[in-house]
Amino acid sequence: MSFLPKREVLSFEEIETIASAFVARGVTKLRLTGGEPLVRRDIVDLVSALGRHLGDGGLDELTMTTNGSQLARHARALASAGIRRLNVSLDTLDAEKFRAITRRGRIEDVFAGIEATQDAGLQIKINMVAIRGTNDDEIEPMMVWAHAKGMGLTLIEGMPLGEVGIDRVDSYLPLREPSRPSGATVHS
Repeated sequence: MSFLPKREVLSFEEIETIASAFVARGVTKLRLTGGEPLVRRDIVDLVSALGRHLGDGGLDELTMTTNGSQLARHARALASAGIRRLNVSLDTLDAEKFRAITRRGRIEDVFAGIEATQDAGLQIKINMVAIRGTNDDEIEPMMVWAHAKGMGLTLIEGMPLGEVGIDRVDSYLPLREPSRPSGATVHS
């Protein structure tokens, strides 16, 4: 995976200018995504700057999608800056599978981040990418786990696009297959 040179990545000032222009033209919801937005230095400053639109009535919602690895460190500051809801990407509850899927992640960090986020009073929706042969057996357990913790769950089809060193065509799992648990409810 190769990343853009820093000079080609939008600065916080550019992001704020663009977002403010959209809010001025009627956009009422903003979502910060990435990559992983929480690895950017001073991300809470950007959230605070965008959060000012919540107070002036131009923005109804400011959310973020994160892998959760940095949440324990940032949850309270994000809540203070205006975030009320986070989407956390979590494809498995199994530590070994998690390491394999993320190629380096620690599921313990994500669980700690989720706990810190809930302690800070933020709502969480889990995003789970369904991967044939990897986590397709965990869809129902993930639903049970998420809902027991008061979180929503969105199942996402992993699209077989791009070159990432694995053949995603074989791992693609369409969510309309009859193998989905009957009677399962997915909140989005």
